[in-house]
Amino acid sequence: MEIISAFWTFPAIILAALLIAWAAECGQFFISQGLALAALAWIQTLPEFAVEGVITLTAAQDPSKLHLITANYTGSLRLFVGLGWPMVYFVSLFSRRIKEGRRGPYSLELDDEHCVAVISLLPALLYFLVVYLKGTLNILDGIILGSIYLAYIYLLSKIPPHDSEEVEDLGRIPKYLMRKHYPLNLAWVASLFVLGAALLYFSARPFLNSMLALAVYFGISQFVFVQWIAPFLSEFPEKLSAFYWARRTNKAAMALVNFVSSSINQWTILMALIPFIYSFGMGKAASVAFDGYQRAEILLTIIQSYLGFLFLVSMDFKFFEAAALFLLWLAQFLFPGIRQEITWVYGVWALIESLRLVKNFQKRNAFRIFVRLNRERLEGSLF
Repeated sequence: MEIISAFWTFPAIILAALLIAWAAECGQFFISQGLALAALAWIQTLPEFAVEGVITLTAAQDPSKLHLITANYTGSLRLFVGLGWPMVYFVSLFSRRIKEGRRGPYSLELDDEHCVAVISLLPALLYFLVVYLKGTLNILDGIILGSIYLAYIYLLSKIPPHDSEEVEDLGRIPKYLMRKHYPLNLAWVASLFVLGAALLYFSARPFLNSMLALAVYFGISQFVFVQWIAPFLSEFPEKLSAFYWARRTNKAAMALVNFVSSSINQWTILMALIPFIYSFGMGKAASVAFDGYQRAEILLTIIQSYLGFLFLVSMDFKFFEAAALFLLWLAQFLFPGIRQEITWVYGVWALIESLRLVKNFQKRNAFRIFVRLNRERLEGSLF
């Protein structure tokens, strides 16, 4: 029976994510543009939050499912960096060649204001390294991770607003909604949010149970199934949005930073909620403990994201960087047994890139741009 429910829960999760994504795209017209991208990224990851919440509550009632908590968020984060970021680059590259007929090397350049998103990824990774070393995730960790996210939002709020995005830049359905007069368009946006949230509420738990049943039926590890299938379905609409933006050269940077913002959301707010949800399910304050296998998965995910951060800290994204992230992700996906070796590859490469950053620190990078923007703000010339 649980296997049969996959026929409606899988489409329901995708539809819920699509509804929320459409509403979020329209929502950019009703909030400060400086926070629009972060808000869009946060809302787009709500399906992932819902699935992780159900997994965590299930684990609180059934300790044998505790390992699935780690499976879901590590798979999701590795999909962002290993598949999402390269997808944006290559879609932008091919669109540039097809539409503009331009050949030769291509570097996806980030705008100066994107330095906030790039830099904000680092403290989240550094603190989760602390979580990895102690092997537990508790309520205090949740408070600290939540504070990192609030600091990220605060920094974004200091960025001056842009001109409103043109309606023509939206997808077909958001464009149709935004062409309606106010407040009818706002009512439609609110309705999409409510409907998407309702679908998530009623389908998240059956969705998880159907995945576990399918894993057993096909003889696949539940950990692997939850790690890759659940995030792929819940992040599918976000990848569609990024694909749409990446086709336009002037929107490719926004698509990439949308994925970076989603990564920050999951490293901070999603992780912060896990110990609170787990404690609620246990009926007392409790810590989520990681065994050796889960810690290895967490370390791999941290180092992969750190390498991605080092690629973006130069405020551009190059061909070999995108290709490397994708190929390393694909290798661990196809051959799970070599993940330890992949971890070493990530680690050595990250060390080389770190040394290169120190050596070339005087060149354009996210840290120097961030300092300059804040200096200009203090001098009153920017804000």
